[in-house]
Amino acid sequence: MTEGTIWVQAPARLHLGMLDLEGGLGRRFGGLGVAVERPVVRVAVRPASDLTVRGPWAERVRAIAERFFEAARVAGRLTPPGAAIEVHQAIPAHVGLGSGTQLHLAVVEALAHMVGWDLTAVELCRLAGRGRRSGVGTWTYLYGGLVLEGGRRTDGTDAGLAPLLGRYALPPAWRFVLLIPREARGIHGDVEEEAFARRVSMDAGTVGRLCRLVLLRLLPALLEEDIRAFGHAVTEIQQIVGDAFAPVQGGRYANPVSAACVEALLELGAAGAGQSSWGPTVYGLAADEDQARQLATALGRRPGPDGRPLAETMTVEVVAPDPHGRRLWVEGD
Repeated sequence: MTEGTIWVQAPARLHLGMLDLEGGLGRRFGGLGVAVERPVVRVAVRPASDLTVRGPWAERVRAIAERFFEAARVAGRLTPPGAAIEVHQAIPAHVGLGSGTQLHLAVVEALAHMVGWDLTAVELCRLAGRGRRSGVGTWTYLYGGLVLEGGRRTDGTDAGLAPLLGRYALPPAWRFVLLIPREARGIHGDVEEEAFARRVSMDAGTVGRLCRLVLLRLLPALLEEDIRAFGHAVTEIQQIVGDAFAPVQGGRYANPVSAACVEALLELGAAGAGQSSWGPTVYGLAADEDQARQLATALGRRPGPDGRPLAETMTVEVVAPDPHGRRLWVEGD
């Protein structure tokens, strides 16, 4: 058992889209995403005489910890009476950056390290209660970079986490311009469950087009560091996926502001642009820091649908791709 304070810091992720909402070949969902260096979740855990939680999402973190301790005891693990958990930084909730998944995984992995439990990716995902549909959040948490996962088996016989098909490093000079609305929130909870249960679909031709874009355009362009071809592929994938989810979110993007931002990014010269997950966060791809800063400045001055400059309604950030995934360390080591 580790007596010191265990720290875990994990990056946000951009979800670039699901590939198959029908599951006609025996697997459903599948998808790809990219880890970005900011925002991050950062948690600290140490053994204690009882369970205490400080910081954002305290009730949720307490529930995660209680489930972990119960599972650890059932597994025969030696555990302390409790733990002192503090969330020092959190990713904004329900904006499309993977806040819940990264928090759950970070808390569980820190607790597991505390009790000396070396978890596999599947075990980590199960104990964290994540990955029911997408494995993008779990794989970007663990490895960073761009990940491609193969979906969940439709007959329910898989291990509980979509398999990782590939993990690829992005050129370190590339940058993403993130536009995060300060007030709007993306679809989540019961509405999200209903959407996947009944309201979103893709035909075989759409699935085929998405898979061809990934296999024959996006991945080759990434390996050749061809940002224009990569960006064009990302943009088209996002448009196709956005149209599939339009019956739920009311259009290709989450709201008129997000739609206007994607359009503006492309007009201003971004190599590609889209919406992460349910949004409302959108992003643009730039070749380097200078181009990204120019994009961010120009976007901040643009008027939104309500006439106000976007900088007044959005947080605009320039971020690098994260090549590592989460970091775990013990204070003093």
